[in-house]
Amino acid sequence: MTEYRPLRQLPEPSAYKTGDVLVLVGELFGRGYANGLVDEARRVGMTIIGTTVGRRDTNGSLRPLTDEELAQAELLLGGRVINIPLEAGFDMESVDGVPSLAEQLKKARPDDYATISFIEGSVEKARAAGTARLRSHLAELEKTLLELIPAGARVLVAHAMAGGIPRARVFMPLLNRIFKGTGDKYLASELFWNSPLGQLCNSSFNEVTGDTFRYLIEETTTLRERATAAGGRVCYSAYGYHGTEVLINGSYQWQSYTSYVQGFAKMRLEDIAADATARGIPATVYNCPEIQTNSSALFLGVEISLYPLLSAIRREAGEECAAPLEACCQSMLKEGVSVATLLDRTNCYLSSPLLAQIVDFDTWPQHNSREQAELMLASSAELMEMHQDQKQLICAELSRIVFLTTGRIMLHSAWNPPASTVWLNHDILARLLADERGAGILC
Repeated sequence: MTEYRPLRQLPEPSAYKTGDVLVLVGELFGRGYANGLVDEARRVGMTIIGTTVGRRDTNGSLRPLTDEELAQAELLLGGRVINIPLEAGFDMESVDGVPSLAEQLKKARPDDYATISFIEGSVEKARAAGTARLRSHLAELEKTLLELIPAGARVLVAHAMAGGIPRARVFMPLLNRIFKGTGDKYLASELFWNSPLGQLCNSSFNEVTGDTFRYLIEETTTLRERATAAGGRVCYSAYGYHGTEVLINGSYQWQSYTSYVQGFAKMRLEDIAADATARGIPATVYNCPEIQTNSSALFLGVEISLYPLLSAIRREAGEECAAPLEACCQSMLKEGVSVATLLDRTNCYLSSPLLAQIVDFDTWPQHNSREQAELMLASSAELMEMHQDQKQLICAELSRIVFLTTGRIMLHSAWNPPASTVWLNHDILARLLADERGAGILC
């Protein structure tokens, strides 16, 4: 089991500077965790190189971006995007004329999730084919990086690949029942996880979220060795999630979103980083706090743990930082509802005895229960209802603060990481806001 290592002190400023390079492996979409890392790299003068997962044609074949798509991707990134499709996963792979897993599931019904079967050997063959494809494309990526990056540059290779839900319609109704279902629509995550479809998800999550980090490290060996020989260096970072500390009843306590079935793959990611570190390769997983983005919208209730960040900022950064932010948040609430009320209701949920019985670091990730799911979803709805406009939410502003602060901390910590897995909790994020290096994050 990974040792719990929260970062308690802000890292010293790194030596990254103009001429050094951030390579983002995993396409940048919208606003999320990776934006903070990109913004900080740009702020210190680094060159930013991005990648793409590519696109699927109507016939299912994987292709690079078109000129128009590439231009849009580079505009969003603010740097060059290497147009080699790095899509991970294996659900679309057809081997020896056998239909892909996505094709096999086209007529599957959600109610049959426990009895669905696949053509014998097709899952294993598809996974092997998907892995081989990605590895070959990562090898091509390395060749391009060797051409673009000076031998003596200091390089941070940032893994930003996650997810892995197979592309078949049968999954979303089931996942909605797990993450959003109550009453008759509730589905126990453990029942699903132990089913054939759940085990396919497990395999796919491991491949996309975890094993891609290992492939990336292995397929950039020449880049790493060349940099070392020329006086440069290559370090690796990855985004993890393994719960986070927030203020509950006035003290920082570890808690977690439940049920986070992707957590098994996130722990695999931690193991890969530990193995690389043991071999002398600087590779660090940063377990970041919960945020709410388009990609996390499936996990209704994950945003509840964001609200205590307001209290952490007041405690760690003081009145000067906290007051304008709280005023901004107050303006988003309905008349008669205060930030204090919002935080009190948040604390009632997070300190619930029901959660205390379920959430445990040593046995994480936990599966859901009907009572836990209904409490979480009711609390989420109550807190959302306090807002004037469901499109102007406090958790959106707090999410922005999280991804900007984590990005700044990660870039500098990755230069000399204290461990292969590090937790970035609300306390260290709030302390950054009180430091001169946190300037410009709060609106």
